[in-house]
Amino acid sequence: MSDQKKKILFGTAYYDEYQPTPNLDHDIQLIHDAHMNVIRVGEGSWSHWEPEDGVFKLDWLQPVLDKAYKNGIHAIIGVPTFAIPQWLVRKYPEVALHDQNGNARFFGGREEHSLSHPVFKYYAKRVIEKIVHRYANHPAVIGWQLHNEPGLFINYSNDAFEGFKDYLRHKYETVEQLNKKWGLVYWSHELSTWDDLWKPEGNAQPQYDIEWRRYQASLTDELLQWQKETIKSIAPKDQFITVNIAMGRDACNEVGAGKSLDVASTDLYYQAQDGMRLPDPDVPKPAWFVGGPAQIALQADRSYAIKQQPYYVAETDGGPIGGAADNYPAYNGQLRQAAWQFISRGAEMIEYWQWQQLHFGTETYWGSILPHDRKPGRIYNEVAKLGKELDEAGAEVTSLKPDSDIAMLYSVDSRWALSYEPYLAQNATSDPHHSRNEDAFDHLMSAFYNGAFISGHQVHLVHDAQLVSSKTDEFLKDPVAFSKQNPVLVVAGIYITSDGLLDWLRKYAEAGGHLILGPRSTYADKLARARMETKPAKLNHLAKTSYQEFADLRHDISAVATDTMPLRQGSAATEWIDCLQTDGAEVLTTSDDPHYSQFPLITTSKAGQGRITMVGTVPNPALAASIFDYALSKNKWVAGHDTVTHSSAVNGNGERIHFLFNWNWQPVTISLPESCVPIGQSKPVESVKLNAWDVQLLKSLDNKQ
Repeated sequence: MSDQKKKILFGTAYYDEYQPTPNLDHDIQLIHDAHMNVIRVGEGSWSHWEPEDGVFKLDWLQPVLDKAYKNGIHAIIGVPTFAIPQWLVRKYPEVALHDQNGNARFFGGREEHSLSHPVFKYYAKRVIEKIVHRYANHPAVIGWQLHNEPGLFINYSNDAFEGFKDYLRHKYETVEQLNKKWGLVYWSHELSTWDDLWKPEGNAQPQYDIEWRRYQASLTDELLQWQKETIKSIAPKDQFITVNIAMGRDACNEVGAGKSLDVASTDLYYQAQDGMRLPDPDVPKPAWFVGGPAQIALQADRSYAIKQQPYYVAETDGGPIGGAADNYPAYNGQLRQAAWQFISRGAEMIEYWQWQQLHFGTETYWGSILPHDRKPGRIYNEVAKLGKELDEAGAEVTSLKPDSDIAMLYSVDSRWALSYEPYLAQNATSDPHHSRNEDAFDHLMSAFYNGAFISGHQVHLVHDAQLVSSKTDEFLKDPVAFSKQNPVLVVAGIYITSDGLLDWLRKYAEAGGHLILGPRSTYADKLARARMETKPAKLNHLAKTSYQEFADLRHDISAVATDTMPLRQGSAATEWIDCLQTDGAEVLTTSDDPHYSQFPLITTSKAGQGRITMVGTVPNPALAASIFDYALSKNKWVAGHDTVTHSSAVNGNGERIHFLFNWNWQPVTISLPESCVPIGQSKPVESVKLNAWDVQLLKSLDNKQ
């Protein structure tokens, strides 16, 4: 097993306990033959580990680990705390999770329990200790997965609410302080005692909501921390701790969760077939999974950003995802494309969920590598082909540090705040007043990311909490050094900003960075209170642009180019407009609307040694790409090819690896802008042919790092 870090970990979730008849020998042989070197086991089966209170049956996993080890396959054991056994529900009904209507969740799904309840914590810790003591020294085991996709539900249970009151009491110290900072004189909400705090089910105050969301995430952080400490106290030091984060969960802050992990893992699902097509992906709306190559890359960049380190893909599409009425299996080559896109952005493990399509249960029709007849077919052959390719590439594609020419700010706080005070209603029938839209922030930020992707540029995502401490406002990264490493920084939808973050952004621009400010940014403070400063708060004088009015757009409005900033065909403003007014800034783009043409869509101004460009709308893909055409030189790798994208990274040997993707049925030939050799070959090439849904890997001969 000494080759663990010399190649990409490649494997699948494997649950022998789910098989209706024994199939272990055949399965492990097929896994081995597919060049897989890791399996994930055990996390969904608490009732199998402990069928009765205090009655443990731990030996059933031994044959799986033994067989895996004999075939050179590593194992990650997941602890089973996300799905509690029925005996625990019967004996301790008070452990039930409550929803926002005060009703206990019925048993029959998963995570129906309060993760903060002491009864759950006692039994969860006990079963974890039993499992870790039993298997920590098995030679196949390389790591441990905590819980499973934590933060699935907001916890409205009484123990959580009482904990929230304690959280506020320690943070604000007195109800008078809380009354003042939350503005509770409004609608007669002032507290005279902590017990006056109303329950979140009836809340209509944004200050309450943002603190409630932070508290909910802290419960998830606490869960992960005590589980990590429990395992670390028993397991060998060289075994890692991870958890498969489903990014965007209601009660999870991915950066906070990442602090408990040795390596971040994420579950990255995507719409296959024409959902991966360029230039016009066919993406169903709404969908819980992402659609389009840009969003696949964005989820990869978000995963890397959790710890600013290489990450693991713990779950991704094997077969079609979503259920009995949602069957869109990947075209030939698409599983390979997605895997290499993840790897090009820093993934060091690709693991499919799951190995064998279930014959029973909630996810009977969730696609897997093997279908219901348990015989290898097209999907297995695709996966095995990829496994062989990963084996052959070896260390040339490990320890990758993704390249980027654009930095983009992400903010979980702003995601929560804009879900409560969205700039865009969830759908056409929603009441826009106090109507949540959990997708508002990601939708806005993605508009800019999509433009960067279309224009051929690579993005480095960084969280606001990684730049400036959320507790002390202390700078965690030097803005001057950051400006040299990241000459373009996009801040779009960053609704919540501390004074410290605003100071950081100002110093970034003055030091030479190009700050691109999008709508709904710098508007509120850390408690989601609208700032009193002229917007953009504390940056308007530097930007030489400000606004007081803003409006939702019922229809797109066409953008009009200037000599300074040419526009791509079809460029338009969508959804929202900040009514920008200039005070010396250069106008880059206007509109042809009879009313809104008086307000520029995009302005720019020198700011110290750098520049601030204000974008006062949610740009459509053509306008977003035009912004980056203006800010940066064009990517020479993909110029003129609207179905092809490029990604690059530097590996652990200091070599730059280029990845070219063709997201279309039509083959295309790409002339290379620099001297390269295909991975696994020795002869340089001047061009490469990309077939339908193809990927080509090239090693640069010009840029040894």
